[in-house]
Amino acid sequence: MSRLSNKIAIVTGAGSGFGAAIARAYIKEGARVVLADLNLAAAKEVAAGLGDNASAVACDVSRADQVQAMVRHCVDRFGVPDVVVNNAGTTHRNQSMLEVDEETFDRVFAVNVKSIYHMTRAVVPLMKEKKDGVIINIGSVGGIRPRPGLTWYNSSKGAVKVMTKSMAVELAPDGIRVNLISPVMAPTGLLQDFMGVADTAENRARFVSTIPLGRMCDPSDVANAALFLASPEAKFLTGVEMPVDGGRSI
Repeated sequence: MSRLSNKIAIVTGAGSGFGAAIARAYIKEGARVVLADLNLAAAKEVAAGLGDNASAVACDVSRADQVQAMVRHCVDRFGVPDVVVNNAGTTHRNQSMLEVDEETFDRVFAVNVKSIYHMTRAVVPLMKEKKDGVIINIGSVGGIRPRPGLTWYNSSKGAVKVMTKSMAVELAPDGIRVNLISPVMAPTGLLQDFMGVADTAENRARFVSTIPLGRMCDPSDVANAALFLASPEAKFLTGVEMPVDGGRSI
């Protein structure tokens, strides 16, 4: 039997990068998946290659009304979600903390932190009724071992880290597991902002040199971790922080 047979999942930021890889892995293992993304065209493109068990929906995760509408879409199309992956995220450019304007700061926290508040309020009551559920938040190695230049982004992921652990304790009596995946830098759409310099082979090599296993994170690395944490094999794991970082946070 596939590891996620008969499971229903929501993956945010599923139009590209980690989210798209997680959606593909979940579909492959038997789940039905709602792919939510600010970029509906991108989500539809990913979903089109995944068949009838995938459904794309537009969603700005910083907006409570859109998150609620997206969850209703899931319930109407597939049923109550068993698994939610809060993957959608954004960053500011790698630069002095004093150069990040307030609008950008607010957007980073709205997308990376407040989105989980909105999602929790939308899905946890449904999961509580079933006494079962899995929530996976996507953090960052920057929330474990922060470095200069991404201070406000790192701080948002630090908030997600504490939020995950607190949610895990509070929701455990309801059979809801909450875990965190913290990746290192990956060749996704945010890479150039994370580096703060041009995306060249030379600049990539400089960042890769800080990762003991000698390469950036691949979206499939995060997808494999998200598949495990959603699966029955992880049924006794909650509040876990899983660095997917090639040793970067050591």
